[in-house]
Amino acid sequence: MNLKEKLISSFLAFEDYLEDDSPIHDLRNTAIKNFEVKGFPTKKDEAWKYTSLNSLLKEDLSVFPKQESAIDFKDVKKYFLHEIDTYKIVFVDGIYSSFLSSTTHEGMDICLLSAALSKDKYKPIIENYFNKVVKEDSLTSLNTAFAKEGAYIFIPKNKEVEKPVEIINFYTGSEAALMLQPRNLIIVGENAHIQIIERHQSLSTNAVLTNAVTELFCEKRSMVDYYKIQNDLPEASLIDNTYIKQERDSVCSLHTFSFGGKLTRNNLNFYQWGEHCNSILKGITILEEKQHVDHNTLVHHIAPNCESHQDYKGIFDDSSTGVFNGKILVEREAQKLDAFQQNNNILISDKATINSKPQLEIFADDVKCSHGCTIGQLDEDALFYLRSRGIGQKEARALLMYAFANNVLESVKIPELKKRINRLIARKIGVSLGFDL
Repeated sequence: MNLKEKLISSFLAFEDYLEDDSPIHDLRNTAIKNFEVKGFPTKKDEAWKYTSLNSLLKEDLSVFPKQESAIDFKDVKKYFLHEIDTYKIVFVDGIYSSFLSSTTHEGMDICLLSAALSKDKYKPIIENYFNKVVKEDSLTSLNTAFAKEGAYIFIPKNKEVEKPVEIINFYTGSEAALMLQPRNLIIVGENAHIQIIERHQSLSTNAVLTNAVTELFCEKRSMVDYYKIQNDLPEASLIDNTYIKQERDSVCSLHTFSFGGKLTRNNLNFYQWGEHCNSILKGITILEEKQHVDHNTLVHHIAPNCESHQDYKGIFDDSSTGVFNGKILVEREAQKLDAFQQNNNILISDKATINSKPQLEIFADDVKCSHGCTIGQLDEDALFYLRSRGIGQKEARALLMYAFANNVLESVKIPELKKRINRLIARKIGVSLGFDL
């Protein structure tokens, strides 16, 4: 039995544990039928031309963990932003950990999706928001079919969340190979502001494949800063599907830091439904060995007088592979907008590969849109200059790499997170520079 057949048969057992009156019962059944028709994406699909899932699908993945696993905070403290106080929504092998979490219902909801799906008071919100902005592609449909647990965040209007929110998924390796499908639903009300940090972290060398879906709704004049930290073990793979709907005057900033994992695919989709929206997508990728990261972005400009800015930096060593497939889609009504897209890459090794495909699809005639891509190596003249000032070769190369990524790091608004990312970059490069950018 292949993985597709295993998932379809497992869905029947999954349904037996659920209430028939669940507000998403019909959605689940429709979604599994859609996945059954489409199956897993292949390189024949244009959007997956440079990324193959074959090696992952050959694993004998368990669909549900057979037992609950507990972990101690001291063993995972380094994965939290423990320097400051935060709200925490933590899952261990897909199961909520109340011991590691710190949630709230005081003036807002920072809690569990399972609670929102099971309680009547949340039913109107689920009916109005759940699955309303996603694409009906195969992997998102698969997640919808098995949607049960994840983060649920509802921030009412005029509320500024004083502490960042951490969403962390740990995998203990209790199974030889495991597939998990977390689902997050986030609604940020009018004039509200929130900062979110998301991380998926394996704690063992056993294989894990995560197919995650996040829906984020930014209401009028809201502000959202979202940070994705991807620095997992070589046996862990992540397919992240994020869908963001923005209303008038909202600002949403999404930073993606991809430093580890076997295969990482980021499907990031922004939909600007109101005027004067601003969408900011930035990312740093540093890979080695045979790691593979694929950024697939879409900014869909539907309303006029909006902005979008995409800036992705990549540093690739050994036999690693990077993919950037970025698309800006401008509808006829979306006049007077400013859309920018840039992808810059450095190849440290002759065996490293980057496939970059920036795209513009414009139906409006009064817009300012630009895109660009560069692929090269470290500047030899700059290296010579630094070496002539007494800086060692390894440190000189590291300085140039830091400078290359600096404009992405500058926009990180949480100082403690910025320092953490600096240390991760220094570790990836293999030096200690003794200063923070």
